[in-house]
Amino acid sequence: MYLNKRKAIFLISILSLVFLLTINDIKSQELKVIDGDTIHLNDEKIRFTGIDTPELKQTCIKEGVINQCGLTAKKILIEKIGNSKVKCISEGKDQYKRILAECFVDSESLSSYLVRRGYAFAYKKYSKKFIKDEDYARTKKIGMWAMEFDYPWDYRRNN
Repeated sequence: MYLNKRKAIFLISILSLVFLLTINDIKSQELKVIDGDTIHLNDEKIRFTGIDTPELKQTCIKEGVINQCGLTAKKILIEKIGNSKVKCISEGKDQYKRILAECFVDSESLSSYLVRRGYAFAYKKYSKKFIKDEDYARTKKIGMWAMEFDYPWDYRRNN
């Protein structure tokens, strides 16, 4: 009987520990993609650090055809996230009180993914982290690198 009690207590302890470690994963996640580099996650506005994506109304031109590159960046982000859980590492807040963070899906950086797909740029003014991803997309002419475009910061200044 003594051995059975010990096994029961041990089993309960293990199950309690597993529950406590996974309780965050049990909570539902409320996510809304605002644009290519901004999301609302559980009522908090999060701006991805180190990258800049085209504005929603921003267009690019490929072989004389207008591409809604701002909407495409948002679409790529939505498709990448799918039904996966997004985890973010906060790096502070910006002047607009948004949380600045790098966010991940299945341990893959969403920022790196967007830059390598050619629909985000390394925001060198604030970070050097995604320069290699940008170099990859630029040399392979992926995404916007195969089009005529304005950098997002230039587009905002001129519009």
